[in-house]
Amino acid sequence: KGPNLMKLNVYVCFFLPDLEWREMEGDDCEFHYGEERSRLQEMLFLLGLETYQTQKLSLQDALQISSDSMKNWAPQTPKDLPWNFLRKLQALNAEARNTTMVLDLPRDTRPVEKESQMEEEIIYWDTAEDISADIYSFSELPTPDTPVNPLDLLCALLLSSDSFLQQEIVSKMSLCQFALPLILPDPENHYHTFLLWAMRGTVRTWGSQPPRVVGSFREDSMVLSRAPAFAFVRMEVSSNSKSQLLNDVLSPGHRQQDCFWHRDLNLGTNPREIADGLVEISWFLPSGREDLDIFPEPMAFLNLRGDIGSHWLQFKFLTEISSAIFILTDNISKKEYKLLSSMKGSTTKYYFILSPYRGKRNTNLRFLNRLIPVLKMDHSHVLVKVSSTDSVGFVRRVRAIVTHVTRSPCRRVSVEDMANAARKLGLKVDEDCEECQRAKDRMEQITRKIKDLETYCRDELRLQGEPWRKVAQVEKELCQIQWASDPPEKYRAELRHRLLELRMQQNDHDPSWGVQEFISGISSPSLGEKQYFLKWMEWGLARVAQPRPRPSPEMIFTLRPKHCGAMDFSEPFWPEPLGVEHFLREMGQFYEAESCLVEAGKLPAGQRRFAHFPGLALELLLKGLPLELIDGNTLSPALRWVTGLLKELHVRLERRSRLVVLSALGMPGTGKSTLLNTMFGLRFVTGRGRGPRGAFMQLIKVAESFSQDLGCDHILVIDSGGLIAGVRTEAGERFEREASLATLIMGLSNVTVVSLAETRNIPPAILHAFLRLEKTGHMPNYQFVYQNLHDVSVLGSKPRERRQLLDQPSDVGRATVQMEKQGDGIQTLADLAFWDPEKQHIWHIPGLWHGVPPMAAVNLAYSEAIFELKRCLLENIRNGLSNQNKNIQQLIELVRRL
Repeated sequence: KGPNLMKLNVYVCFFLPDLEWREMEGDDCEFHYGEERSRLQEMLFLLGLETYQTQKLSLQDALQISSDSMKNWAPQTPKDLPWNFLRKLQALNAEARNTTMVLDLPRDTRPVEKESQMEEEIIYWDTAEDISADIYSFSELPTPDTPVNPLDLLCALLLSSDSFLQQEIVSKMSLCQFALPLILPDPENHYHTFLLWAMRGTVRTWGSQPPRVVGSFREDSMVLSRAPAFAFVRMEVSSNSKSQLLNDVLSPGHRQQDCFWHRDLNLGTNPREIADGLVEISWFLPSGREDLDIFPEPMAFLNLRGDIGSHWLQFKFLTEISSAIFILTDNISKKEYKLLSSMKGSTTKYYFILSPYRGKRNTNLRFLNRLIPVLKMDHSHVLVKVSSTDSVGFVRRVRAIVTHVTRSPCRRVSVEDMANAARKLGLKVDEDCEECQRAKDRMEQITRKIKDLETYCRDELRLQGEPWRKVAQVEKELCQIQWASDPPEKYRAELRHRLLELRMQQNDHDPSWGVQEFISGISSPSLGEKQYFLKWMEWGLARVAQPRPRPSPEMIFTLRPKHCGAMDFSEPFWPEPLGVEHFLREMGQFYEAESCLVEAGKLPAGQRRFAHFPGLALELLLKGLPLELIDGNTLSPALRWVTGLLKELHVRLERRSRLVVLSALGMPGTGKSTLLNTMFGLRFVTGRGRGPRGAFMQLIKVAESFSQDLGCDHILVIDSGGLIAGVRTEAGERFEREASLATLIMGLSNVTVVSLAETRNIPPAILHAFLRLEKTGHMPNYQFVYQNLHDVSVLGSKPRERRQLLDQPSDVGRATVQMEKQGDGIQTLADLAFWDPEKQHIWHIPGLWHGVPPMAAVNLAYSEAIFELKRCLLENIRNGLSNQNKNIQQLIELVRRL
């Protein structure tokens, strides 16, 4: 209100460029003094991740279905990059790290919100035109029109994600053969984090030489497996790319593998803003074939981004855990010489890779001569690589050094060992939080009691096994006579009495100590601790499981226990391993027995002890855990337990209860679980003999902005697991049970994907289900998917093979039709009334691998074909081509009827 205020205004604006003037009511005004954003904050703002610093981005956020799920579009602004990366990584797309943006679109095609934000920034700076620009601390970060370095994107996304999304990102990166982040830098506080928890889900399989002997194949967590470690670092400036060199060392001669992002890739030369100090890790894993393997045993390779002089703590860590360190540089300065001299006494071997013609040759030689006795080197530890050097021969020499180091006594470390070294140096370890450690302690208390699996299951999981099988058999007979034309009442009364006796015997038991501890773990008021506990239980039970026969080399190579390729499905089942689902199944049986007695009037409703169990299980379903729909041991659904879960789901979702049910059926080993996991980012166990045999369900949320367009609020995905074993029609009761379960799953579904191993081999139980459902008129939208083609370049369907599938009658088809008493007129799918030859029902998915496992990457054509199938399924749902969408109440009734 006068000249004094005006002077103050000019003075403050001159020194505080972030000053904002806010108009208030009347003649009042207010000054707001903002703080200059750090480089990290600028990058988070650029990528649209600043809102996820207090409430971290969760796995459920990343997996929900939106309109973008149906688009194969390139990002247009930096804010699109995190979501584009997550979508492509979920689909195992080898191009997920590409941060190229399409920026040549007309301005009026860009989102209005982002356009207005950009205009506001321009207006803000234009108002300062009277003040010299150099008084402002302009950031040198990329502008919205400048591409972002992929490593900056990765670091920003990990810093914005919770522990479980971090773990999913790292696991999917491992499947794509990308180098994994091991130490995540914090450029703002310099409080770097060792990502032990994020690495926990990385499980790989590899062979040994000579192959094909007992124990020659091993599957293990990369966190626990020990291997020699080799680090590659840069000192000041290097004309040679260490990341490119690492890729050359890891790649077979006939195929380049870009595990580590490097300067020769797209945007590889774009400056890093927040990723310097990042330590990455990748492994070489042998296949067991001497003609293909570069090294005879697993090796760990680490890469420090940035100069060791600026990231001495990370370099010190690498010296503590590595068998050898390769230092790439053009010049050795006095500063670096002093730093390296402090490594005296280290047992780590040091190798220099120089480009002397670009640097000060004499200075380098002088410092190297001084370092040789300090670091216990000789002249063979100095390698020279210039532009005229034979690259193939140089890579061969580096490999020879690595092999030589491993043949002499050297340290072998696991990721857990690395974490211990990190702690000693003062690095933060993500797994050391209280919630995670409490959950781990509870898991160890439970698994410590497991000495023998058979004994443990008999003593601790008492309601399963023979008691549940007897109940399932009685319930099956009750269901059969219910639909008989003239049911014998006396026999029905006997069955009901026997069922009550069995349920009373079950209800007389109390949950064992192990089950009570499990219930306490999933009842924790802390959501984080509950999720940590489930993960720890999954890994802990896997570690105590009894050894099972190992599959053949052709079967063994899997993406991980959650993702696998083709398996031989002609063998009998492996024994089912103990898992989290057994504890949930025990809870389900307590709930079933109690509910049965309440319905029969044998137990007052007020005396129920287990009525809250479905609510506990539902919390797990909502957080992404697959729950059992059909028990694989008894081949029976626990009806009261499943309907109890669905009732709880209906209450929880309230107004957002419209459902579409999508199911996948097929014999084990045809890739159906891998397909679902890749399409939607789910957690179904894959690999014949690697998990439970039952059918499991998982819930996917549809974004509210897209639910009206898609016509549903959630998608319930059902994986038939190992229920359909492909037994012949003459196999009797087993075939009848398989056919009934296939009918149940398809009858619940709006959309069904049938996964085939051969174009002319539709499992008889599935064909049987088609014939049954055709009678009822309840036919889901269906897609036949043929996987594991030898020709990886094929997309879409092959007309000749399509005609074979439609027209070629088989003995199985004839026998199935006869069982359903349909007559001789129907022998193929093309003869069925529901078949529409004009619609695209058949898909051919290229092979999963590009190369020879375990070092093979996922085939890009595979992920692209899976995306097209996903888009087709969502289009069919949106266009109403599936069965009428259900709400949860209708689904409950349908479960009972079927």
